[in-house]
Amino acid sequence: MASITIDLSDTQFKKLQDLADVHGIALEVLLKASLEDWLNSQKADFVEAADYVLAKNAELYQRLA
Repeated sequence: MASITIDLSDTQFKKLQDLADVHGIALEVLLKASLEDWLNSQKADFVEAADYVLAKNAELYQRLA
């Protein structure tokens, strides 16, 4: 498993720790879940945009084929 180190301000760290505490989870768990959610939403946005472009230009692609 790979690891990464990032620099956070004391304020950022405190906000993250408070959020993790509110949810009763470890800070690392909060960060991993947040990152996974962000990565999945980026993929979904791309797929949605690609589907839109393909549908919009379907007739053009048929003529070019």
